[in-house]
Amino acid sequence: MLIFVGLGLHNHDDLTLSGLNWIKKGDVIYLDSYTSILPGFSVKKLEKLTGKKIFPLKRKNLEGEGSLNILNEAKKKNVILLVPGDPFIATTHIQLRLDAISKGIKTIIIHAPSIISAIPGETGLFNYKFGKTVTVTFPYNNYVSETPYNVIKENKDRGLHTLLLLDINIEENKFMSINDALKILINLERKRKEDVITLDTLVVGVARLTADDALIKAGYLKDIININFGGPPHALIIPGRLHFKEIEALNRITNIKIKSPK
Repeated sequence: MLIFVGLGLHNHDDLTLSGLNWIKKGDVIYLDSYTSILPGFSVKKLEKLTGKKIFPLKRKNLEGEGSLNILNEAKKKNVILLVPGDPFIATTHIQLRLDAISKGIKTIIIHAPSIISAIPGETGLFNYKFGKTVTVTFPYNNYVSETPYNVIKENKDRGLHTLLLLDINIEENKFMSINDALKILINLERKRKEDVITLDTLVVGVARLTADDALIKAGYLKDIININFGGPPHALIIPGRLHFKEIEALNRITNIKIKSPK
């Protein structure tokens, strides 16, 4: 059996009781150590809490031929895969689950808090008013993906908010900051010149949600780009048309004064 257990957003305290019980019952415990990071997570603390040895895995161990070892073990044992956030909010492990099903291996999913579910409550923005989510990726060989710009434009045309996830590369210890993401968007605007992103665009930056030092700041891009949001992970929101209750929530939660996004 292959059990995907969500770890939540910050540390092992975000685990559900169901997730904790499955870890204790598991024969082999693996940790996805590349999809995202949990600022307060400690492998040693979770090992002490559960009495289980936890084996961190890299991308090569979880995709393609590397996943065969996991699937072969799951035919005879209870294999637990610990995943930051909620297991399938990121689509990385869907293929692993499909491969398990095709081999007759039972799969179970234990859900946990994710950036997708936490953002509305933490910011006051309505969940049903978010459009497509997109990732702002690091430039590669001087190539900068224009997909975030296109998604923001499409969502704005529909009056919807855009959640932008920011790229990470754990193996190289690289974590995109809100400041870096905004600079990328500004450069894309200079190239495209479609007035999708301006210095007066309303943005919301969030860092380390649910941690004791979590930071949420809303304001105009020209101001937010100069804020130091501290350590990762970071995320960014470009609001669409705001309901008056969303405006009230942003004003009270982030201590700013806005009327509507530009």
